[in-house]
Amino acid sequence: MATSTPSTPRGTLSLAATLLTATIALYMALVAFGNITDFGTNQQFVRHVLAMDTTFKDEDLMWRAVTSRGLQDAAYVAIIVWETVAALILIYGSWLWARRDDPRARRMSTYGLLMVMLLFGAGFIGIGGEWFSMWQSEDWNGLDAATRVFLFSGVVLIVNQLPAPRAEAPAN
Repeated sequence: MATSTPSTPRGTLSLAATLLTATIALYMALVAFGNITDFGTNQQFVRHVLAMDTTFKDEDLMWRAVTSRGLQDAAYVAIIVWETVAALILIYGSWLWARRDDPRARRMSTYGLLMVMLLFGAGFIGIGGEWFSMWQSEDWNGLDAATRVFLFSGVVLIVNQLPAPRAEAPAN
């Protein structure tokens, strides 16, 4: 009679970490690819946010506006590079999870997930949302999308950091 090996909790956790990390990796790869192949669409988004041209135009805040096209485009290119590097690190982390190289997978995934969280949390929510008052714009407000990505990445980071369950000793 053949016996089947039950799925271990560690295997289930490893599978969850693999698939969730791969999901964020796919998302970031698609975002970077979209920004590279359709450069102009989000370029306009970045330009409007930095220029603060669709905010309430409060004179106490408008000194923050960046109206130089060169600086706006440099910021956009930096965002794309950051997204691309994060995607590559997360792809590598997913591959390591699939190979069950848990310590390296956890480390690489953590780096990639923190890059995503810094971009969407500090970059889009903090700097874009508050410093450049993106929340005031009806047309160029990406706070909801940034919050979703930030929170989802945070959940995946938590899953990646969960300790592997200890194997139970066989019963006598």
